[in-house]
Order: sequence, then structure tokens, then C-alpha cells
Amino acid sequence: MRLFPARNRPAESPTGEMTLFEHLAELRMRIIRASLAVMLGVIVVIAFYDRVMRWLTRPYIDLCVRRGPEFCGLPADADPRDVSLVILDPIEGFATRLKVSFYGGMVLALPVILWQLWKFIVPALHKNERGYALGFVASTVVLFAGGGAVAYLTLEKALEFLISWSGEDVNPTFQVQAYVRLVTLMVVAFGIGFTIPVLLVFLQLLGVIRPGTLLGAWRYAVVGTVALAAVITPSGDPISLAALAGPMIVLYFAAILIGWLIQRSRRKREADEG
Repeated sequence: MRLFPARNRPAESPTGEMTLFEHLAELRMRIIRASLAVMLGVIVVIAFYDRVMRWLTRPYIDLCVRRGPEFCGLPADADPRDVSLVILDPIEGFATRLKVSFYGGMVLALPVILWQLWKFIVPALHKNERGYALGFVASTVVLFAGGGAVAYLTLEKALEFLISWSGEDVNPTFQVQAYVRLVTLMVVAFGIGFTIPVLLVFLQLLGVIRPGTLLGAWRYAVVGTVALAAVITPSGDPISLAALAGPMIVLYFAAILIGWLIQRSRRKREADEG
């Protein structure tokens, strides 16, 4: 004899589709797993926080070494490697540590987040198309990392442009929170910009758009890409704009080629089955 009556399980759909409550339960499970991965990444970044900050400030230090200490607001006889960031609030250092750890945790957990996202949306695809999961996650991670690397490599030139245009009578003294925000936005902007082609390939996979449509609108896409790069580039300098817009245009045409190959493979498979 049961002390508590058994709960009624939701009736399964005759078509095999998930109910609304099953979708919500699935979403909750995916969010929990992604959150745990982020928390683990945050712990890792906190453990290596000093090394992470040295890595983030390296472009600024390299710029001061290359242009001289006076360019970075230091005395002429000072060591340019002594340049440092400042805090203007007692809690700013602690808040910056938390932000850097969270952003770093998000980056480290990106493969897990993307995998959970893919597993949530994969029921919308055909069974023979679900094998694209590994390619989707791997390409997104690689492109995001590539975008972040390009942003990091162009950061020194971006800082040089910004300091040069601030005026001769202005001594640059960067606040740690503002500097971290700039680096973070640069990495995120470049990373997202580089992963947009993955979204285009995914939409072609779902049949929302066709490669011919994207190819026919390439002129508008080029202009729109340059405009988008100008909007999302935090520094606003022409060097970062060109470094972001150029690869995005190349990746746009690469997405069209991949979509065309997918469609050709799909038509061949349908012809064989027919």
C-alpha cells in the first residue's frame, strides 16, 4: 500500500513530440548544466586571476614599450613596463575581479553552453541532420576563439589610435574597470561577429533561407557587415573596424558555400531514397 498516490505522468504525444512541460523540464536541465559549467570556469579564472590580468594588460604594456613611457603618461626616464591601471573606488578592485572571473568562466564554459543549446534544439532537425552537432559546437568555439584572438592582436593598435587622438596635453591613466570593459567588449564583439556565419549555416540547414538568396544579396551583406562592424566595435577605431569587417565578409561567403554543399547532399539523399 502506497502512502502517497503516484503522480500522473503526462501522456506521450502519439507523434512522438514533446509536450510543453517536457520542453520546460528539458530547458531547465540544460540551463542547470550550463550554469554548473560556468561556475567551474569562474573558479578556474579566480585561481589564476593574476595571470589573466597580466595577459589582459600585455597589449597596453607592449604599446608603452614600443612608443616610450611619455606616450603612456609616464616620466621620460621611467621604465615603460611600470605602467599600471588605477582604481578610483575601494570596491572597484573586488568588482573587477568578479567581472573578469565571470566573463572568463563564460568563455571557458562556451563548449558546454553550446552543446546544451544544440541538444535542446536538435529535436527540430531531421534524424540524419543531428550529426551536425559536433561540427556546430566545434566551429562556433573555433570561430569565437579566432575572433577573440584577432581582437586581442589588434588591441595594441586600437589603444595607440585612441591615445593619439586624445590630444598632446592629455596624460592617459586607465581605470582598471574601464580597461577590462574595453577588452571584454572587443573580444565579445569580434567573437560574435566571427560566429554569425555559423548562424547562417544553421538557418540554411533548417531551410529558413537558401544559399541563392544569400548570394543574391551579397552587395547588401557587404555594406551591412561593414555597418554592423562599425556599430559593435567598442573602440571605434578604423583598424579594429577593418580587422572585424574583413573576416566577417569572407566568412559570409564561406557560409554560402557550406549551405550549398549541405543542400546538394540533401537533394542527393532524397533522390536516392526516392
